[in-house]
Amino acid sequence: MALFRYMAMGDGPEGTIEAPDRASAVRALLQQGVTPRRVEPVSASGQVERRGARAVSRGGSRMSRAEFSTFVRELATALSAGLPLVQALQTMQRGARKGGQRRMLAHLIDRVEHGRSLAEAAREWGRPFDDLTISLIVAGEASGRLDEVLRHAAGLLEQDVRLRRAVASATLYPLILAVLISAAVVVLVTFIVPSILEPLRGQLVELPWPTRVVQGVAFAVGHFWWLIVAALGGVVLLARWMLRAPQIRLAIDRALLRLPLLGRLVRELATARFARTLGTLTGAGIPALGALRITKGTLGNKAMERIVEDICEQVSAGRTIAEPMEASGLFPAMLVQIVHLGERSGRLDETLAQAAGAFEERTQATLKLLLTALPPALVVMLAGVVGFVVLAILLPLLDVQEAML
Repeated sequence: MALFRYMAMGDGPEGTIEAPDRASAVRALLQQGVTPRRVEPVSASGQVERRGARAVSRGGSRMSRAEFSTFVRELATALSAGLPLVQALQTMQRGARKGGQRRMLAHLIDRVEHGRSLAEAAREWGRPFDDLTISLIVAGEASGRLDEVLRHAAGLLEQDVRLRRAVASATLYPLILAVLISAAVVVLVTFIVPSILEPLRGQLVELPWPTRVVQGVAFAVGHFWWLIVAALGGVVLLARWMLRAPQIRLAIDRALLRLPLLGRLVRELATARFARTLGTLTGAGIPALGALRITKGTLGNKAMERIVEDICEQVSAGRTIAEPMEASGLFPAMLVQIVHLGERSGRLDETLAQAAGAFEERTQATLKLLLTALPPALVVMLAGVVGFVVLAILLPLLDVQEAML
């Protein structure tokens, strides 16, 4: 028996375990509900053994989400075709077009040839490998079903890419419309309105207040545009700082969930990710508690992540997943019932996989509803601004006409 030191995913425990070899240690940890991030042998002196020289530079690879999902899919296909892991990686390296991907594959090959597992090599490299992907690789290597588990990982990544693209394409038109509206208002107020109102200066003792407002805005934009740009930059930096502060981000995300339509979209998006990720992880053989800890980091909302933290604590105390989900009040009743049914039948992965598709469709429907209502709202806003500017121009003209009669 050998002694291995392990570190768990997320906020999980770390410690030592005895096993005949590393694969047995990983399997034993998975059976205990612990998803390891690192498992390394400990020498007789108590030091962790570092096998193999670090011959390849690391530092991450700039791969998009779509490119990474394609990479995982190709590796799964190569392994399914019967190629050994190193040969599959070498084949992919010969076909890689980007230098960053070739360096990443060279690192993986080097570490695997020196006795490391694929999960350890991926964790050492860093991005684009995240906790979710690494934990799936750990489960695949421990179960001997690496090709099958990688197919699950590729499907999860591809679904995430499709959802991100749907959101990006749906928000493109409102974003372009908002930019055009802002540019039109700036040009109108800065250049057109002053040239119309300039001849009226001195003909009226006092200009109407809408006219004074428009003149003030035009003066501010024309003379202090640099200050406005600096203020907007400061607002952006302040917003980024606030989003990085844990308590402020938590308060903002909780407020988002309370908004009428946007809150519903955020909650449904987090629910769809929860169902898809948890179903994929449990289907790969990762215990429910470890799967929950990994799923927590994929939701995109700190308030929902705090709820999943509470669920993890209660599950570790012996309760089911469905009970704290229902008590939180943030998960749909249908998902709670599906999780309850999956736990009772022992087919949690299958029921969650079926539910994930339905929740993703609901998310896209809510997104479509929100973005269908947004362009008319922007047009109404533009009409209000233009109407106010026209009023600011007409009122002094009418006053001049009355004074001449």
